[in-house]
Amino acid sequence: MAELIRTHNIEQIIAAPIGTPATLMGWVHYRRDFGGLIFITLRDRWGELQCVFDPAGAPAAHAIAQGLRSECVVAFSGETRPRPEKEVRSYPGGDREFVVGQAAVLSMAEPAPFVVEEDVKAGEEIRLKYRYLDLRRRAMVRMLTIRHKAVAAIRGYLDSQGFLEIETPLLARTTPEGARDYVVPSRVHPGKFYALPQSPQLYKQILMCGGVDRYYQIAKCLRDEDLRGNRQPEHTQLDLEMSFASRDELFSVIEGAMAAVWRDCLGEELPVPFPRLSYDDAMARFGSDKPDLRFGAEIRDLTAHFAECSAEFIQNGLAEGQSVHGVFIPQASLSRKQLDEWTAEARSLGAGGLLTLELGGAELRGTLAKHITDPTPFASAGSGGVPAADSHGGQGHRPAPPSESAAGTWFMLLGPAAKNTAQLGQFRLKLGEAFSLIDKQRWEWTWVVDFPLYERDATTHEVAPAHHAFTHPLPEHLDKLLSDDPQVLLSIRADNYDLVLNGVEMCSGSLRIFDPALQRQVLRKVGMSDAQIEARFGWFLEAYRYGAPPHRGVGYGIDRLVMRILGLDNIREVIAFPKTATAVCPLTGAPAEIEDEQWRELGIRPAK
Repeated sequence: MAELIRTHNIEQIIAAPIGTPATLMGWVHYRRDFGGLIFITLRDRWGELQCVFDPAGAPAAHAIAQGLRSECVVAFSGETRPRPEKEVRSYPGGDREFVVGQAAVLSMAEPAPFVVEEDVKAGEEIRLKYRYLDLRRRAMVRMLTIRHKAVAAIRGYLDSQGFLEIETPLLARTTPEGARDYVVPSRVHPGKFYALPQSPQLYKQILMCGGVDRYYQIAKCLRDEDLRGNRQPEHTQLDLEMSFASRDELFSVIEGAMAAVWRDCLGEELPVPFPRLSYDDAMARFGSDKPDLRFGAEIRDLTAHFAECSAEFIQNGLAEGQSVHGVFIPQASLSRKQLDEWTAEARSLGAGGLLTLELGGAELRGTLAKHITDPTPFASAGSGGVPAADSHGGQGHRPAPPSESAAGTWFMLLGPAAKNTAQLGQFRLKLGEAFSLIDKQRWEWTWVVDFPLYERDATTHEVAPAHHAFTHPLPEHLDKLLSDDPQVLLSIRADNYDLVLNGVEMCSGSLRIFDPALQRQVLRKVGMSDAQIEARFGWFLEAYRYGAPPHRGVGYGIDRLVMRILGLDNIREVIAFPKTATAVCPLTGAPAEIEDEQWRELGIRPAK
């Protein structure tokens, strides 16, 4: 028999007229033997098609089909014919079948450790160990395809905007980016080490000093940090930098790229520009710098409404400078059991308790009902709708329509204002899920801008960069850098920004410091000596001595982008070869020990 050459993939033969001759190649998905006719569902990257083997018409091909099992790699030559009317299915290719005249086995397969099917029964550990099998599933093919389309759309759009794609080194110097570096020992320079980049931050700023003006890269970034559910030791990001660009110009570029992605991947048009919220406004209204704008229930300061409240513990708290903040859930009515459950939920978030006031019934209900004589201010606050974000000409966040009766329940906390809003930010999300307030079909984008320049380090409690150490303060806050008072430093706001989609941070960026004296000043405020600054960043700051342009940029997580497009919650689903939650690759067994000879070549010894 002559060698079979593939002429069509399954998508192409499904699109071709019935009766088209072809040679198809792929994997055996299912095999059904009826004693005479044998039916095999053939699978390739593009789809599936039922193939028919008739012992009378093609005895040699039929004999081969008898010996096949799932996942064997085969070549079938024949032509399509209409399926019997009662067997027609609505899925692609369901109107036809492929009658096989010739068949060849390209590769036999042993019994697989799990069935390759959409409703896969295998656990994640097994799926990752045999990832090459898992990748054959239609869901995984779709993930890889969407990821490709998203990156292609970004590349196409940025090319149209005059950006250059430039690769930066993977072997670099260590820099403080907020996590531990992966380090690589140098064989030719004993005792010295490279660091794998947490981001191309300094290199892209050097490119701006080199006059590149507009740069981007689909960059691999690596961080040796303690892993959480949706973190990986290596991730992919769109890394982008622009010289001489205003904030509006950069936002327009990112919004245009996202509009291109949504158009190419989902066939949807995104309304641009996206709305904007200041960091302080986001924290006050949503208790989060990643606000989910798909529902209202904004946090309100209700302190003024409690001036006449008869509850002694509230008056004592107000006298101590505490505040009352709350969120209003329309139409919500709580049973005693539900009230206890929500109180326990509030306490699990660190609150001392939960205050409730239910409006709209014949009488007030809730834990504060007997202490409130005039519910009018609460009814007014509950029916006020949701203020829109600053849309800058875009669609903005649509206000919720006012409720005439303001029927519903206030969920409130008494305590320091910052603590209240932080706890209510988490509580609000739980309420939104529990009361089905979140429209899962909506895309709600917002830029959150002007974050703090510094924050308290969670471990040392010292002043540390909130974003990274190369972020430019807002011009009106530059004088505060002259202070050594931590509270003054923590009040400095920077020209930085995050893009948030449905409560998830998608990208982060800033205007970069381009004055070497200011850069040194910012680094000194986080405890670095001049000697340390010179040792770590001398090479970088030297470039600034020869004329550095104002420049700004972002890092945009590609993995998170694909997760959002596909509506997935597990980051490992959108990476072809991910690590587990313990940073292990089940497929290859990495990380692994190295040979003694490699230790000797590197001139180092493993820790005992």
